[in-house]
Amino acid sequence: MHPLCTAFARPNTAHWKLQRLKLNRVDPRVLAALLMIAIVSCAIPSLSAQDAASISKIEPHLAATVASGGNAEALIVLNEQADLSGAANLPTKLQKGQYVYAALREVAERTQAPIRKMLQERGIPFQSFYSVNMIKVNASRDQLYELAGREEVQRIDANPRVHVGIPAPNTLAYSTGTNSNVQTAQAAMGITWNVSQVKAPQVWALGYKGTGIVVAGADTGVQWDHPALKSHYRGWNGTTVNHSYNWHDATSAHSQTPVDPQFHGTFTMSEMVGDDGVGNQVGVAPGAKWIACRNMDQNGNGTPAEYIECFDFLLAPYPYNQPQLANPAMAPDVINNSWDCPTTEGCSVNTLLQIVNTVRAAGIVPVMAAGNTGPGCSTVNLPPAIYANAISVGATDSYNNIAVFSSRGPVTVDGSGRLKPELVAPGQYITGAIAYNNMYQSYWSGTSMAAPEVAGAVALLWQAKPSLIGNVTLTLTYLTQNATQLTSTQTCGNYHGASIPNTAFGYGLLNILKAVQAP
Repeated sequence: MHPLCTAFARPNTAHWKLQRLKLNRVDPRVLAALLMIAIVSCAIPSLSAQDAASISKIEPHLAATVASGGNAEALIVLNEQADLSGAANLPTKLQKGQYVYAALREVAERTQAPIRKMLQERGIPFQSFYSVNMIKVNASRDQLYELAGREEVQRIDANPRVHVGIPAPNTLAYSTGTNSNVQTAQAAMGITWNVSQVKAPQVWALGYKGTGIVVAGADTGVQWDHPALKSHYRGWNGTTVNHSYNWHDATSAHSQTPVDPQFHGTFTMSEMVGDDGVGNQVGVAPGAKWIACRNMDQNGNGTPAEYIECFDFLLAPYPYNQPQLANPAMAPDVINNSWDCPTTEGCSVNTLLQIVNTVRAAGIVPVMAAGNTGPGCSTVNLPPAIYANAISVGATDSYNNIAVFSSRGPVTVDGSGRLKPELVAPGQYITGAIAYNNMYQSYWSGTSMAAPEVAGAVALLWQAKPSLIGNVTLTLTYLTQNATQLTSTQTCGNYHGASIPNTAFGYGLLNILKAVQAP
């Protein structure tokens, strides 16, 4: 019997006490992985040394799931990931996008070929990705061990269906239309307070409404023909609609037409571009066009594979079921992501890291909701908001106070200690469009509501300063250095609350007027 198995069998022995003392000095994340491997090894007494080495590549939750038999979905991440560094030297966003797409496809096709051949021969279902060089499989324990044993495989992550902490719709109020927080499309509200708070109307007065810029949402879907959104949809030409290159559904529903059974995606999209032309102005950039990808179901659940499939589509959109016609020239300029991937539900910390880096390399601005687990320090702790290349956004109320639920930095879950969020925007008691009877709903709260305002602001800034298009780093500099500075009484890590930046507000409240007027 393996020594650790002996220890588990006789937990009071002096040997186990000694091992326990030694393990107490190990990093908790390493300890968890070691214990998971030990448990799996004990469950399979005949485990070979080669299989034991393979297990170390498999995410612990996944290893435990398949230990006693049965199949599970898994993400086979390959060692070689495309080198995208050359994109930084290219002058235009289009060139960056084409370069990134070509590099990703070349690496994926070349390195995945042997594994795909093996999977086909074994009859193992799979799906290939390229924005992360990865293959999704539905495989057994022994098949995963075999895959993990291949030299070209870096690691095998779980593909759990995780519940995202997004606001749940009050369907009773929507169905009756009697709730005081529900408005019909005919009830003119004017410009909503949050849009005014970030100074968007003053930028409109200068002639910049986001014209020529394309924003995207990766969310629960969109009701494309809502009055607040229809005229802004890139697939609508004023007479007919064409969803090719403009919509993709990565969920099991695979709807060919934009839908949003949960309402969240319609709401967040309306915050970016919403304006129905009859007095309801809920979006920061009403001159911009939008496209979307659905990565969560009607219950707000998604998988890492669905998130990544949406990024594959948005990097190079394509018609329904025709990825061979993907065209990076149709990619959006900014992607709003008002969701997270909880590690407590099996989402690996690094599964989405490569994709965020890829999006930024392609000259697309990746905007992420910081999370709703405040007010404690280091509560920005879930992918993708934790990543260095993500622009993470916290939430404020109408008085510019930090919302109690808004997650704070610094990021400690990966040991980086990096500052998050970079910016804040209004996110408490917000009004937006809902996917029901062309209505609007007030009083939605969350960093989900704050992030789209920053995404919309990018559209305004890029129309006003075309030289910034594709330059994500300089764009972020304009937004952070021209934000309305706000301080906090809360000190977290090495960031004092009275300093700028701090871990509650980052560099401050989005002020798009100041950014547009900056030299």
